[in-house]
Amino acid sequence: MEVRWSPEAADDLEQIVRHVQRDSPEVARKLAAIMIDAVGGLSMFPKRGRMGRIEDTRELVFSALPWIAVYRVRDEAVEVVRIYHGAQNWP
Repeated sequence: MEVRWSPEAADDLEQIVRHVQRDSPEVARKLAAIMIDAVGGLSMFPKRGRMGRIEDTRELVFSALPWIAVYRVRDEAVEVVRIYHGAQNWP
C-alpha cells in the first residue's frame, strides 16, 4: 500500500526537524529518519496505529518521542494527515 503525506503533514515534519536542528543537527537527522521510517511501515501494516480522536483516522505514536502521526487508511493508500506533539491541544 502506498503512503502519501499531505502538504500539512510534510510541513509539520519539516517544522519539527528545523526546531530540533537549532540545537542538534545530528539529532534532527535521526529524528527525521525515525519518523519517516515509522510512517513508511504503515504501507505493510496500515492498521498498526490506534483508533484516532478524529473520526475516520488512526494515530501512530512514535515510541519514545512526543509526536503522533494522524493518518487515514484508504483502499489504495495510507494518507498521513498531520503530525502533532502529544502535549498539543488537538483536534
